[in-house]
Amino acid sequence: MMQKTNAMRILDNHKIHYTVHIYDNEDGLIHGTAVAQKIGLPPDTVFKTLVAHSKNDLFVFVIPVESELNLKKAAKAAGQKKIEMLPLKDLTSRTGYIRGGCSPVGMKKLYPTYIHSSASHLDTIAVSAGRIGMQMELKPADLAACIIAEFADLI
Repeated sequence: MMQKTNAMRILDNHKIHYTVHIYDNEDGLIHGTAVAQKIGLPPDTVFKTLVAHSKNDLFVFVIPVESELNLKKAAKAAGQKKIEMLPLKDLTSRTGYIRGGCSPVGMKKLYPTYIHSSASHLDTIAVSAGRIGMQMELKPADLAACIIAEFADLI
């Protein structure tokens, strides 16, 4: 039986329907395009979770796996003058997640979160379930409601 992640338990508590996709990670490929291929979903429906900061404040950005975060657009969405990516060494201590298993759901705190606007036109998107080798697919509006996220142009 599959062990539920914290992110899945939070969705369960909010009565949000999701589908879990489990993939083999023995090849060590955790970049999003490889993950999309492994779970059989189009890359524009598989989203990665990026964490950035402005001084001590953290911000979470959820964007399509084949895209790059535009830091100027991200800063504008977050109402900040300047935003930088959070150093990888700080990811686990600040979010509770590791690289490749970082979910927008269930971080140590509810950080301001922004989902790229393309998600709002899709039926479902897949995001990390909080563990390498697991993705969860759900409606973008359900994800946004659960983590109090806004849709914004980020790429």
